[in-house]
Amino acid sequence: MENNNYLIPANANRGKLIFGWFRGIDLAIFATGATTTLLLILIFQNSLTNVGIAIAVLLPLAIGGFLVLPFPHQHNMLVVLTNAYNFYFVNRQRYYWKGWCSERGEEESKGQ
Repeated sequence: MENNNYLIPANANRGKLIFGWFRGIDLAIFATGATTTLLLILIFQNSLTNVGIAIAVLLPLAIGGFLVLPFPHQHNMLVVLTNAYNFYFVNRQRYYWKGWCSERGEEESKGQ
């Protein structure tokens, strides 16, 4: 019976993570990048002297490693990018200033 509707310190969540750092999806992303890179190395082993091909072969591992890289005050880069996407594109809200300062200013201008 877990509803996750409670506040706990951020460091207490580390007990829920694999090795104290990774979620299951993080390890899956990194393992997929590493496996893809290994397969590409085996396929293009004769062409790795070309720098462009070598970079392209190592790119899946680099991207997977970048996404699971720990980030201060967040979990990792994947969480940071997901939060930024949700904030700017999915749940974008417009806030209008309205409060006692703006109302008082209107009252003073009406009285004069």
